Amino acid sequence: MQDNLKNNATLEPPLSKTRRKQAMHALQDIGEQLVALDAKQIAELDLPETLRDAILETKLITKHEARRRQLQYIGKLMREIDIAPIQEKINARQHTSLHHTAWLHQLERWRERLLTDETVFTEFGQQYPHADLQRLRTLVRNANQEKLAGKPPKNFRALFHELRTIIPEKTILS
Repeated sequence: MQDNLKNNATLEPPLSKTRRKQAMHALQDIGEQLVALDAKQIAELDLPETLRDAILETKLITKHEARRRQLQYIGKLMREIDIAPIQEKINARQHTSLHHTAWLHQLERWRERLLTDETVFTEFGQQYPHADLQRLRTLVRNANQEKLAGKPPKNFRALFHELRTIIPEKTILS
């Protein structure tokens, strides 16, 4: 009888209804993140076939209530698998996306500064000595002339593309 009491004492207490609901909502949130991915990205995650099919089917559902029920179903399917590796891959993908966005913002800031302030070329040349400053000056001059003439922003875009080749994406720190 004492052995039986010891076994009961080592068992974990059951989760409360609130905790179970929170866990299920968390799984549904991960399911929503999976639905936001494209088919190629979903295939890279190595998901069970039933879960992958449910995610792809959710992309076709347009009605709110049907979509909500499908996300609940995805959450139910996810209870059966280890979601830690899936969550890690989603987080890594989001980090990469944030990193890329930061790089694009940096390029936009440089373009804006180059277009509005002639003295920035010296600073830019010091930070990126391999840059062709003469080409950048030409693009800036032409972009400003296009803007004044009301023409399409061909050189404005070309300046951005030139900055993309000069400033590597890996320069942004995480």
